[in-house]
Amino acid sequence: MRKKSYFRGILAAFTCLAVIASCVCSSGFAAFAADEAPAASSDWEMTVPQIRITTENGNGNELQKEDGYQNASISITDTDGTVLEDDCTIKVRGNTTALSWITKKGFNFKFSKKQDVLGMGKGKKWALVANVFDPTLLRNYLAFSLGRELGLEYTSDFKIVEMWMDGSFRGCYMLFEPVQEGKDRVDIDIESNDGKKDFLLEYESKRVEDDKTYLTVDGLRFMCSEPEEPNEEQLAYMTETMQDIVTTIRKGTQEQIAEKIDVPSFAKFYLLNEFFKTFDFDVTSVFFYYKDGKLYAGPPWDYDLSSGNGNPEYSSRGEGTHNPEGIFCKKKNIFRYLCVYDWFTEEVKSVYREHHGYFSNIGADGGVLDSALAQYSDVFARNFNEAGWRVSRWWINIQMRPLGTYEQNFEFFKSWCVQRNDWLTEYYRLFEREYIRGDADGNGKVDVNDATYVQRVLAEQVEVPDREEMILRADVDGNGLSVDDATALQRYLAEFGNEYGIGETVAA
Repeated sequence: MRKKSYFRGILAAFTCLAVIASCVCSSGFAAFAADEAPAASSDWEMTVPQIRITTENGNGNELQKEDGYQNASISITDTDGTVLEDDCTIKVRGNTTALSWITKKGFNFKFSKKQDVLGMGKGKKWALVANVFDPTLLRNYLAFSLGRELGLEYTSDFKIVEMWMDGSFRGCYMLFEPVQEGKDRVDIDIESNDGKKDFLLEYESKRVEDDKTYLTVDGLRFMCSEPEEPNEEQLAYMTETMQDIVTTIRKGTQEQIAEKIDVPSFAKFYLLNEFFKTFDFDVTSVFFYYKDGKLYAGPPWDYDLSSGNGNPEYSSRGEGTHNPEGIFCKKKNIFRYLCVYDWFTEEVKSVYREHHGYFSNIGADGGVLDSALAQYSDVFARNFNEAGWRVSRWWINIQMRPLGTYEQNFEFFKSWCVQRNDWLTEYYRLFEREYIRGDADGNGKVDVNDATYVQRVLAEQVEVPDREEMILRADVDGNGLSVDDATALQRYLAEFGNEYGIGETVAA
């Protein structure tokens, strides 16, 4: 059981969070509104990298997505003092997060040539994610950390940073490698001349953008991410390939499906999203890539609306996501066809069992979330104090109405993860052992030898390799191993009665 006194203990040590509390008025709302945020300087001790962007027209804080890319200069200072300075172009990123009233915007920025940013590898394009719907600022952090723990290939690297736009402090952001083709990104070959080109797709159920290309197979709609602007031949190839894969998933054998898709990546990706109850899992931001003749699931992307953060009263695409109980993802996108197979569920269970220690440590006292909060508490405090983003700001109806303080939101998230892991562990029966009641000798059947074996064990005439396991099978009346169990077995074999369910397969 988790301790109710957690925040009186651990969080009391996080003195920077006291700053947050001091900025909360008696009604539980932060004193600063976003448009009243003070212009902050960086005279505090730098604990995360700092990014300063200056737009050519000085209008960075008013940009909307439809404005497209704007010329700018950027300065990125790492905690060791090294600085990267260059020209770039910048635009508002995202879809829901790019709505006009969302004042803490996310951004994409591009260099003219590839740059290695903060040791994350070389790339032209980078994403600054605002985490605006997540009052803990930790859901994406946890999701991408879990992606790496599970071994999902090409899970984006990231850094928590602090960002200034045209001299105005905008608070805490996450700097990500975007999901795109590249040696240091998703390493696929989209320019092959052998007729077997790789590609990257994003599941996109409805949205239409003028500069994007889409394909649909068996009711599944995808946006072409790489190549970004496929010609007719490439589009036909991708459509034909996906049709073949989806048809095989729907109608093929396990062996045939395994020839078309990388089953381990699908199991890992499913488990990650099922654990988080990813709000958009049947809508957008769900990636698949085709490489070397197989389709792979992932890499992960966009988890600020997940793990209980959806509005419980919003009954459309996120229905059930607020509740830590229940299965959510098995009837969504490609997985609607894959999750009908018992063997795939067993693959998911195998992955879950292997990494169960990590899942259990997510919400444990002193675990993954506590450690992250301890590391970044000063950065989070400045986001809600110096930058003025209210902890309790409710941005949009699909989002859970945030609780009044950071501590309350963090405790909700932490508790949700614990409950989710507990429920999924029970749902998948991860650690139950199946046995046949009455199979005393463990040979997989109940016969006369089992009654004799019980009698010999009681007489200490036989050495039992695992006495606990043997008693589990042989103590049919549940009163401890005794001669009554041998008698019950003899009566069962003589067909005189079976009041204890002898011969049934049960789980411990």
